[in-house]
Amino acid sequence: MRIAVTGSIATDHLMTFPGRFADQLVADQLHTVSLSFLVDDLDIRRGGVGPNICYGMGVLGLRPILVGAAGKDFTDYRAWLDRHGVDTESVHISEVLHTARFVCTTDADHNQLASFYTGAMSEARQIELQPVADRVGGLDLVLISADDPEAMVRHTEECRTRSIPFAADPSQQLARMGGDDIRLLVEGAAYLFTNEYEAALIESKTGWSADEILAKVGTRVTTLGAQGVRIDRAGEQPIVVGTPEEEAKVDPTGVGDAFRAGFLSGLAWDLSLERAAQVGCMLATLVIETLGPQEYELRRGHFTERFAKAYGQEAASEIQPHISG
Repeated sequence: MRIAVTGSIATDHLMTFPGRFADQLVADQLHTVSLSFLVDDLDIRRGGVGPNICYGMGVLGLRPILVGAAGKDFTDYRAWLDRHGVDTESVHISEVLHTARFVCTTDADHNQLASFYTGAMSEARQIELQPVADRVGGLDLVLISADDPEAMVRHTEECRTRSIPFAADPSQQLARMGGDDIRLLVEGAAYLFTNEYEAALIESKTGWSADEILAKVGTRVTTLGAQGVRIDRAGEQPIVVGTPEEEAKVDPTGVGDAFRAGFLSGLAWDLSLERAAQVGCMLATLVIETLGPQEYELRRGHFTERFAKAYGQEAASEIQPHISG
């Protein structure tokens, strides 16, 4: 199954300030703030929705196709993804802009000051999907995840025009998009991925009810945080899958991306929707136990053992032949 993942490509620069931002602010001088914080730690992580999802699929043994825009500074990141099974040949490289960056400083009270540099991500709107399909011999599914908003709309319209099945995963871009664009992203999707808040936001901005949305998509997948995930299809009973027990709760960054990676891998293996969701929840659990969205290790025996503990031996026997580790 040839799956292309479109989405943001970025690096995260995370710093820690040992003091409190509030102690550095002077109430009557807030109109002319000029501050510099001496930080103790700098953690640079590979990130971006597209690579996070592709990395998860790669470590599960698939070869997803990453589609997005990056800068000339993408060389090391590309090598990392290539080494973990990701096809990066369709990444657009900007001639003038750097790869997108998220720069964030967190203080002792967990308050944050952050900036997001869009950079090369803005050029994702220039990407055509047909050359990607021609290069790999056709596409069975395109996941359209958070990216440059114009790129998301363009990719969706091209999939619809060329009859390429697509999955809608608008996530954090829902906040800046209006109802008309959200309707374009959702209608006709084979799968719609959201969390509970995003599901309500789509209903609010489009004016569609939950039943109306369900009539416009093939399968609606709603993540429920610690409660797992719910899968809805028109005319069928919902499927609810719980989450495995966590060994630790270290960092939630990239958990949703890992779920999507596991779910899409399950689809590629021709598993049931329930089983695919279980694979997604298991992979997401590995991520929450690790600092960084692409720093976890997938060990075949460990993965299937924990999967069996969470979902039963029969379920584990179904997925075991597919897990490469």
